[in-house]
Amino acid sequence: MKLHGAVIALLFALQFALPDYHHANVARIMIYAILAIGYNVLLGYTGLMSLGHAMFFAAGAYGAGISVYWFGFTPLPAFGIGIVTAVLLSLIAGLFLLRSTGVAFLIVTLMLAQAFFLALLYFNAVTLGEQGIVLSNMAPVGPFSLADPAVKYNVAWAAFAVSLLANLWLVRSPIGRVLIAIRENEPRTRMLGYNTFAYRYLAIVVSGSIAGLSGTLYCLLFSYVGASFASLQYSTLPLLWTLLGGAGTVIGPLIGTGLMFYLIDISSGFTTSYLLVVGATLLVLTLWFPKGIAGWVRARFLSWLP
Repeated sequence: MKLHGAVIALLFALQFALPDYHHANVARIMIYAILAIGYNVLLGYTGLMSLGHAMFFAAGAYGAGISVYWFGFTPLPAFGIGIVTAVLLSLIAGLFLLRSTGVAFLIVTLMLAQAFFLALLYFNAVTLGEQGIVLSNMAPVGPFSLADPAVKYNVAWAAFAVSLLANLWLVRSPIGRVLIAIRENEPRTRMLGYNTFAYRYLAIVVSGSIAGLSGTLYCLLFSYVGASFASLQYSTLPLLWTLLGGAGTVIGPLIGTGLMFYLIDISSGFTTSYLLVVGATLLVLTLWFPKGIAGWVRARFLSWLP
């Protein structure tokens, strides 16, 4: 708890020292890290690998974006609509996803996400497709404007802090212990009397809802949502962030998100073939840290790290 509190405090203090460029980058990293935290609940603690989290991210973003752009809602109601949209999609999608396991689960998540992506393109008149919705001149929240960089940073920081601490509470709770037991041996967990279907369903809903929170915040703070948010890229990125930082660790998603964000940012400044640099670096890191960076630290030095 002290370590995670220190990380939250450090991120808060950084806003007073960072130059403008990195100030905006760290705000984005915290929003993306929320998406990775949601993904980690499913992969890291329940053992279910998904390639469909983009649809939850996009559902939250479009729920907020459409309500502001087409219906004139202010940010607070739009925020609530975005969250509700993601939760409802998670509840519905979970009923289909839990009919499959293993590789089949991975394929079904991919198919649902691609169907959602194609639906966004089909209803181009509402979603504006790949062009996307740009939210200009949003109403302020009381005396605060979401266009203010300090407001963006602190809203992102507060949401990340709540997500991180909620995740820490979840994995230390009896529910979290059951999810880990399912990851390790689902038949034995079922034999002990636990309804593994209900727990896996809960994991999908929680994971999708947190991903939707990330999408909602991204749309409102950075004033944009497009169909690309539901593309395969936004499903593979949280997978990479989680694996790189350390699946099954609370702090891993933040480490993986920050490292990969700056890896892309720095390498793209030197070459147009930056994806080759990123791929080679990720390959080396995966070979040296197969459990992710935080997983390696836990195995070597901090066995108590959740």
